[in-house]
Amino acid sequence: MKAVVYHGNGRIGLEERPIPELREDTDALVEVTLTTICSSDIHIKHGMVPKAKEGVILGHEFVGKVVQTGSAVRKIQPGDRVAVNVETFCGECYFCKKGYVNNCQDKNGGWALGCRIDGGQAEYVRIPYADNGLTKIPASVSDEAALFTGDLLSTGYWAAKMAEIHPEDTVAVIGAGPAGICTMLCAALYHPAKLIAIDIDKQRLEVVKQKGIADVVLDSGSDRIEERIRELTEGRGADFVIEAAGTCETFELAWKIARPNAVVGIVAMYESPQILPLPDMYGKNLTFKTGGVDAADCKKILEEIEKGNLNTECMITHRTALEHSIEAYDIFENKKEGVIKYAIRMRGK
Repeated sequence: MKAVVYHGNGRIGLEERPIPELREDTDALVEVTLTTICSSDIHIKHGMVPKAKEGVILGHEFVGKVVQTGSAVRKIQPGDRVAVNVETFCGECYFCKKGYVNNCQDKNGGWALGCRIDGGQAEYVRIPYADNGLTKIPASVSDEAALFTGDLLSTGYWAAKMAEIHPEDTVAVIGAGPAGICTMLCAALYHPAKLIAIDIDKQRLEVVKQKGIADVVLDSGSDRIEERIRELTEGRGADFVIEAAGTCETFELAWKIARPNAVVGIVAMYESPQILPLPDMYGKNLTFKTGGVDAADCKKILEEIEKGNLNTECMITHRTALEHSIEAYDIFENKKEGVIKYAIRMRGK
């Protein structure tokens, strides 16, 4: 089968790999129908994810069809169309029972697919703990509509949930890329009074504006963000700020635009350590919530997609086949052609 493989030192390649086999009775074999490229794949490519193993097949955001299941798999059966969870989790350890599946204590727990074990930028993939890691896609939901369920939409759903949003609140999301858009879509499920999108990319802000994803869009390259946020909130600052951009500047902006006693959620992945200047924020009494997504709500997300409450069609700006995936990596990484996300189908499928 064809697969995109990480070779370290900024190198990836499309090559032939054997079709994987089941290893445990809780495994399933999935034929991938649609996959995509994530910014985390770019971080891996450039060696910014220490746990990533050289020689691993990339990809942790994909959908497919179940081909084979182990004897202990109960919820999924061959022929099912499934969304694949970004995280592998046993469902039985302390953290899994609390819903903190990102911290599953299994040796392959947490983010493993496309990082520590072979992922879904391939024609077939083995899924450990299939009953937990796979969710049936409703018949009325297309593969493209379901594509981001297991990672980006899970990230947005988790971010919105941890922000504790109320109907009277103003929510500011920094970053109008894929993670930011999904966060805004999920935050909207809580019906905040005002949803503000902040980015430096005018094209992405225009998408957010045209699709009505946010109530207000602010260009951090030209707008006076702190002043504008105060104007929009009667001088207080945002009730909840979700940082989905991942730069030193956006990290600082997040706590600066938050009102006193606000929640600041850190969704982004950073390439360098960030510093909290506690003396500068003394008295703001901020609560910071950080970490990797606990992707435990794929079924709920698919239900919202089926109802029409979560629609990510505007994010798929490019489509291609797996054989052109290396070219797609270049376009995605360097933000060419107005790309937001790719839908990558398998050869001849």
